[in-house]
Amino acid sequence: MVLITYNVNGIRAAISKGFFEWLQEVNPDVVCIQETKAQQDQIPILELKQLGYYTYVFSAQKKGYSGVAILTKTQPDHVEYGMNMSVYDREGRFIRADFGNLSIVSVYHPSGSSGDERQAFKMQWLDDFQHYISELQKERPHLILSGDYNICHKPIDIHDPIRNATSSGFLPEERAWIDDFIKSGFIDTFRYFNVESHQYTWWSYRANARDKNLGWRIDYHLASLSLEKQLKRSVILPSAKHSDHCPVLLEI
Repeated sequence: MVLITYNVNGIRAAISKGFFEWLQEVNPDVVCIQETKAQQDQIPILELKQLGYYTYVFSAQKKGYSGVAILTKTQPDHVEYGMNMSVYDREGRFIRADFGNLSIVSVYHPSGSSGDERQAFKMQWLDDFQHYISELQKERPHLILSGDYNICHKPIDIHDPIRNATSSGFLPEERAWIDDFIKSGFIDTFRYFNVESHQYTWWSYRANARDKNLGWRIDYHLASLSLEKQLKRSVILPSAKHSDHCPVLLEI
């Protein structure tokens, strides 16, 4: 099974930049999408069906904002929309699909870069997300949590760790959170296979950052430790340019 996680920064914009053609070429089994910026009726489900995908969408109440989706070639046994927490679910940040004993999540963690209020919201989300997942693990122990975490884990994951030490997404408390979260029973699947530096998944649109590879690695497939023997490879796909992010592939 080949999984992709991809923050498309607006699925309609990504489609206009060749997302469908790229999807057909790469041909993954499951795609976890974040930041759809679309309501369900604005997503071309029929066209995706023609490409071989069932489409499950969880949109934000606010139009043109946030939103997650899962595209899958195999129909899931069950799809869970949201975390049953209205403060987060109205922003469309979590969707889960169950395939037998495997559960795949597309998750879009909040950004705190717009100011103190959203940073506080992000930190509360992180606490609540960790509690939610710890409870979910009791029922669904084989999890792949794919998405945009809006956090760089270690200095190797960001182009300038010194200047960004006080930037949202690389704050000590955020890095401590993702470190603790991984240690609670997950594998950072990209780092499991790749130890090289300068491997990023997001670049600012400013200052020609992508061409200079001045990026951040903030998109992850975190897999339960129980799935370790099933992990085959994980790679970042920076040549896909439909967004300010790029896709990350995991094969199990």
